[in-house]
Amino acid sequence: MRMTAGAVAAIMLGGTAGAQQAPIATMGANPTAQQLFDAAVALDATPDAAAAARAWAALERRSKPGSRSRAIAQVRRGASLLKAGDRSGAGEAIRVGLAGLPKTDATLADDRLLANLRLGALAIDALDYADAADFYIAAEQDAGDPGAKLGALLGQVQAMTFVDPARAKVALVRIDAMTAGTKLDGKVTATIAQRQAELLLNTGDFAGAKAAALRAVAASGGLTTRTSLSDVAVRSDAAIAMLLAGQADQARQYMAMTGAGRLPKGEFDPAAEMRAPDCGGEAGLKPVDVAVVEFTIADDGTVRRAAPIYAAGGGQVALEFARTVREWWWPAERVAAIPAFFRYGARVEMRCSTAFQRPSIERSVDAAVEKWLAGKDIDLPDATNGPVALAPQRAALATASAASPASLSTLAALFRLAGNWTLPAEERLALYDRGMTIAAAHDAPAVVRLAFDPAVRNNDDDGRNKRHETLTALIESPAYAGDPQARAILRLMLADRMMARRSGDRNAMPVLRLIVDDAALSKDDPLKVGALVRIASLEQRAGQVDAARTAFTATGLDARQCALLDAPPKMMTSPGFEAFPREAMAWGFEGWAQVQFDIAADGRTAAPRALLSYPPFIFSGASTDFIKASRFAKTYRPDGELGCGGTLTRIVFKMPG
Repeated sequence: MRMTAGAVAAIMLGGTAGAQQAPIATMGANPTAQQLFDAAVALDATPDAAAAARAWAALERRSKPGSRSRAIAQVRRGASLLKAGDRSGAGEAIRVGLAGLPKTDATLADDRLLANLRLGALAIDALDYADAADFYIAAEQDAGDPGAKLGALLGQVQAMTFVDPARAKVALVRIDAMTAGTKLDGKVTATIAQRQAELLLNTGDFAGAKAAALRAVAASGGLTTRTSLSDVAVRSDAAIAMLLAGQADQARQYMAMTGAGRLPKGEFDPAAEMRAPDCGGEAGLKPVDVAVVEFTIADDGTVRRAAPIYAAGGGQVALEFARTVREWWWPAERVAAIPAFFRYGARVEMRCSTAFQRPSIERSVDAAVEKWLAGKDIDLPDATNGPVALAPQRAALATASAASPASLSTLAALFRLAGNWTLPAEERLALYDRGMTIAAAHDAPAVVRLAFDPAVRNNDDDGRNKRHETLTALIESPAYAGDPQARAILRLMLADRMMARRSGDRNAMPVLRLIVDDAALSKDDPLKVGALVRIASLEQRAGQVDAARTAFTATGLDARQCALLDAPPKMMTSPGFEAFPREAMAWGFEGWAQVQFDIAADGRTAAPRALLSYPPFIFSGASTDFIKASRFAKTYRPDGELGCGGTLTRIVFKMPG
């Protein structure tokens, strides 16, 4: 048995390997269902995916609702839509069709397999790794050959690395057992080793990660001057493992052989919309969290794909950083100057910004539930999150449900389980739907019911316009419009949804103003403070420093930030070319870092942090050293404390000449 890279890659992407073009059947004015089927199959084998999708849609319309034939047409139409680039339409069609495919029909195993693999790939693309893991598990159950099984297992490892590392390790053990004694294609061996390296990176075993990454490099052909995109990834993994293990000299050699920081033309500079995420928020990002995210820049300057590679802080942190990267963009003319090879699989080191730390909306909703349940003398299960908590949380819900399925104790157990971010989205939404029914039966306040409303909890990023419409409708609904807390929460959610998009800042401002001007909310209400923080951030982005300062001062938080000053202290002295790291110079690296730091009243700097750095871990240390050695103009403060906190600057490291 020999597993080739092409076959396994096709399986992992939910495609088929080696499809042959078939003749397209001719049909009369009233084709039979069989003729429609044959025509759709033939079109699937051609490059015209849109025509294939239309052919499957025609068969779907001809088929009886709920029938086996309709389900087959739906999943295959979804596959054609995916090939045509309609990812949202593809996902919906495949999900609906998969639900209608009989699970016991052995003749449909391939359809179920490919449907689950495609949904897994779409979930990975949407950064919904918990759902992706479940799809890949389901795919494995229908995998009839070793290549398909290996593809499903590799998908499980990729997803579980960031949602359930323990299960990812189990999947890798099964891969090793399955491939023992089997002659594998070199690229397949490299992919297996790469998955292992990235899992070990994220579980803190840097020595093991280095060994696995080096196996991946060797299987890919070694450290040669010939470089493919897959070579770039495995060499970068090796470099990151070495850097984290303190082996900088060896690491830079491998990083140099990725091509990162060594563009033959153009500049991979940070764009205007390339910002670090704010600390806090729903993922609870902390200043100590650090991640490496890989992304691809499309021709139009948008980020087409983003995926976490490494994070110190856990899987939720990794995925949150990747979500931020998906919103970056570059002017198309600047992108055109960068060779395509360097725009695919680019990697950047990231930390969160402390300038405008965002209070978590979700946490405020959860706190309302906890307070209400405590007032009813209901004990809540432990709030521990992550994969290790799932089993006891499920057990707690089962026990409570057995005693009284509609009780507040059941609601409390359900609430804790649904709040575990590693739970697949579909299961989480089903729990919230059940909780909504229980909360309504107990006449819970609007904010508590809001916490269980599936329409609120559904964060499907594939339908942003639909999400916008859903939140707007909820704000205006009788269930929430009359409650100040509920409507403020929904407005904050809507504003954040707008702010996440390039053109949304202007639209978000009036929504946030409605919260600030709501007389039913107290001046120090956390929701009003959250709105003011967001307004300050928007005003600062727009260059309205006075308005930003006014909004931030109204929060009652420390407003001594450089972002809120008309003219931050001037840099008086800074290091010269000696700040360029010698090792980076020796290997010909160029790069940049975005650094956040404080300035004391005497002009000295403190607490420098590299928020963004390219290539990862190469210039972050040099950039913070640069700031430490710099001096700024003195500013008068009666207490002698900070003259300016949270300032931001970019440092570009370019070779002379």
